[in-house]
Amino acid sequence: MSELTTFIDRPLGTDLGASARSGAETFTLIRLPDEVRDALGGALAEMTDPLDDIDHSMTRWMQIFAQLPTDLLQKVLDFGRHIDTAGVALVDNLPVDPHVPATPLDGNPAPDKATWVAEGVLLGLSGLLGEPIGVLTEKAGRVVHDVIPVAGGSKSQTNQGSEVFLNFHSDITHDVIGRYDIANPDFLVLSCVRADHEGVAGTFYADARDISAALEPTVLETLRSPLFRLNAPGSYTRDVASDTEVLSDPVPLISGTNEYPEIVIAANGVRALTSGAQAALDQLQGVCRSVAHAVYLRPGQALLINNRKGVHARSTFTARYDGQDRWLQRSYVRRNLWDIRYRVTPENRRVHY
Repeated sequence: MSELTTFIDRPLGTDLGASARSGAETFTLIRLPDEVRDALGGALAEMTDPLDDIDHSMTRWMQIFAQLPTDLLQKVLDFGRHIDTAGVALVDNLPVDPHVPATPLDGNPAPDKATWVAEGVLLGLSGLLGEPIGVLTEKAGRVVHDVIPVAGGSKSQTNQGSEVFLNFHSDITHDVIGRYDIANPDFLVLSCVRADHEGVAGTFYADARDISAALEPTVLETLRSPLFRLNAPGSYTRDVASDTEVLSDPVPLISGTNEYPEIVIAANGVRALTSGAQAALDQLQGVCRSVAHAVYLRPGQALLINNRKGVHARSTFTARYDGQDRWLQRSYVRRNLWDIRYRVTPENRRVHY
């Protein structure tokens, strides 16, 4: 398996022509030169616990990442600010921590992590896209999410899973207003701390432009109609709703202009309101598989994912729960905190309900 990004034609039927169907570049690669990686790593290694004062740390990370070569810095900035850029970007050859402790078994942060290079990479890249946020019902409001297989959730459609394919989905947020697609993160950043044992865990991304171009017009019309209800995230239903469904108001799954569509799919379940809507939903997952880009993340790599332009998925892999399992770190990023100010908690202006 290559240490770099891999487009594959197995097991999802991904091919290099996926972007050609929509006429848009939906994947991009950003690779740091070795000397840039080393300079970045040296600056990040000097930081003490960055989460003690997150706003101060975000300011320092912005200073550090502003030292990137102008062309590389612009690629990251353009990814976050323009409608016609790719929906997923792999940033390669990033610095890593000199020592990585055992992968936690419970999905919580490692208590014995001595350096903060990984967190600096994650939140430094996040700061170039917008503002990282916490959500109380996702990883207890932390801005750094440790994405780790957990034995009790191995078969769940959540970030704790490993034994089942995590279906194509958006990361959504339960909201009492009835719309789970409004307060969503605009972007996710996924940074690899440790790969899975066999190196077979794939992250897949299907762009709404490629999806729309591959769908039959009548199916696309149905998916653009408010005929679907999204189930709240698994973390919310597990921790708040006693594992019962908490459904959104009826919404379309694809919206926006034909040229620049937006898509939302709940990982924890979508309830179609008609038989035709159910048939369209079934076709949607298949089309996502057919147009998806695939990446096998390794340490020193991070994925920037536009959470509105496309949906993502994860393959199965074998978790051993031996301290050496797959370990990613994830952030939720909003371009602007102002339009979700109604959700802010009084204790922390970066953490929302």
